[in-house]
Amino acid sequence: MPLPDHQLRASLRAAGDFLQKRRPRPEIRDQLDFKIEIKNRDVLLLEVRPRFDDPSKYLEHGVAKMKWVGTKNVWRLFWMRADMKWHSYGPKPEDQSIEALFEDVRRDQYGCFFG
Repeated sequence: MPLPDHQLRASLRAAGDFLQKRRPRPEIRDQLDFKIEIKNRDVLLLEVRPRFDDPSKYLEHGVAKMKWVGTKNVWRLFWMRADMKWHSYGPKPEDQSIEALFEDVRRDQYGCFFG
């Protein structure tokens, strides 16, 4: 089921603000970049890098996932651990605002998202 329209608009706005602040300089984006994907009720922040064995192909690695839970009217925040599974972000697992969660990812106070 897709995001409600008002949450989709908020997600696109928050994602755009985040990328504007966090993306690397344009001259190195072919070596490191970030992108946002929206799938159903999930907003995914992905790191994009060229493959070591074939730089013409790119790998995408999950950095953060925000999931809309409509029954509770909250966003849940997840981070990708070394086991390649999404885990709830313990310090602040949910918020009513996706903007607040993007800010938590940007600050990365506990080194979960960007090391």
